Amino acid sequence: MKKKRLVYLKFKRNRLAVVGSLVLSFLVVLAIFADYLAPYDPLKADLSDNLAPPSSRHILGTDELGRDLLSRIIHGARISLHLGLISVGIALTFGILIGAPAGYYGGRLDNVAMRVVDFMLSFPTLILAIMIVAILGPGLTNAMLAVGISLIPEYARLTRSTFLYLRELDFVQAAKMVGASDIRIIFRHILPNSLSPLIVQSTLNVATAILSAAALGFLGLGAQPPIPEWGAMLSRARIYLMVAPHIVLYPGFAIMITVLSLNMIGDGLRDALDPRMT
Repeated sequence: MKKKRLVYLKFKRNRLAVVGSLVLSFLVVLAIFADYLAPYDPLKADLSDNLAPPSSRHILGTDELGRDLLSRIIHGARISLHLGLISVGIALTFGILIGAPAGYYGGRLDNVAMRVVDFMLSFPTLILAIMIVAILGPGLTNAMLAVGISLIPEYARLTRSTFLYLRELDFVQAAKMVGASDIRIIFRHILPNSLSPLIVQSTLNVATAILSAAALGFLGLGAQPPIPEWGAMLSRARIYLMVAPHIVLYPGFAIMITVLSLNMIGDGLRDALDPRMT
């Protein structure tokens, strides 16, 4: 409890991290209660009021089909955060399953696992995600899978490096001497002590996943119409940039704010969980 309190106090002293936490909390509230907070149905079109500028009726204006932009951005928060969390969850789970045995056992298993990871790392994350979506087909679910798979190598290498260090420490050797099984040592003794860097990486990668998903949506490979995903909204709005810049500005601003808040939280967690930081 004392260690947790120390981490909390260190995190609290980081003003940017606190601001990021408040912004993210606000976005989470929007995502959870989107059905109640959105003033209009995000899918309901009104062609008689398309591309309307911000007004008292439509605070952020309307898009090319007359749909309320504020309502679509609020519902888009639910989709983008859900997409980021699921993608990172996929990457974290499989990254641990690959990196933990590779780092613990070493030898041939380590060599084979890391060569596969190196092959995946030879492709930029977004390019790898595009290749996967091209195979699976466009769609929100496939975009989540593609982004998650493209992030697996980062977690596999991070988990492996942490296990390589921790497996040599005294508490692991003591567990082996009393007859603890490898599975118990991996999941009961080493993995809990590897969580700090994984948590920090996960926080930062949620932002990366949201950006990658937005890029896929922008390219038409992610969420498909009429789903109000921010990247897809930008893709459809770009041709109206000169006549209705607001339909590009606000979804882009939503992406920027979300990614920035996650990065600030990630930086704050990194400093708070680092024992070298005072």
